[in-house]
Amino acid sequence: MLDTANYTPRLKAEYASKIRAAMKEEFGYKNDMQIPGLDKIVLNIGAGAEAVKDSKKAKSAQEDLTAIAGQQAVITKAKKSIAGFRVREDMPLGAKVTLRGDRMFEFLDRLITIAMPRIRDFRGVSGKSFDGRGNYAMGMKEHIVFPEINFDKVDEVWGLDIVICTTAETDAEAKALLKHFNMPFNS
Repeated sequence: MLDTANYTPRLKAEYASKIRAAMKEEFGYKNDMQIPGLDKIVLNIGAGAEAVKDSKKAKSAQEDLTAIAGQQAVITKAKKSIAGFRVREDMPLGAKVTLRGDRMFEFLDRLITIAMPRIRDFRGVSGKSFDGRGNYAMGMKEHIVFPEINFDKVDEVWGLDIVICTTAETDAEAKALLKHFNMPFNS
C-alpha cells in the first residue's frame, strides 16, 4: 500500500530538484519566486448535443471525468436557454474538474507518459496553443486513451479539453516550463 504521508509525485520532485534550477539559469531570474510553476489543470468534457437528447449523458461524462482525474467532477449546466439548439437554462451539458497540488502533478505525469503515447497517429501537441499569459490549452478527441477508463463499459467516446495554467508571465516561459516536464511539442 502507498504511504501517502511521505509520498511526493514524480514530476513534483523533479520540478523541485531539477526544473526550477534549469529555468532560473535559462531565464536569469534574480529571485526564486520569479521562477514559473504549475498553478492548476482544468479538465472539461462538453457532452453537447448528446446531453440535449439524453440527460444521462452528462452524468456519464461526469463519471468518466471523475475516473480520469481521481477527483469528483462537477456537472456543468447551460447558463441561458437557446431555442435553436433545444437547450434550456440549467440543463446539464457536460462536466469539469480543476486539479491542484499533488493530483495536478500526477495527472500531468499520466497525460505525458501514458495517455499521449496511446493516441492514434500522435505527432506531438501544437506549440502555438498558448493564450499570451502563460496558459496552455489542448484538446483530445478520445477520452479512452486514459488507462482509468474501461473500454468495454464506455457507452460514448468524449472529447476532452485540457487547460494547463502556469504562473509564467509569457508564453516563452510557459513553453520552456512544459518542455522541461517533457511535453511533446511538435513545433
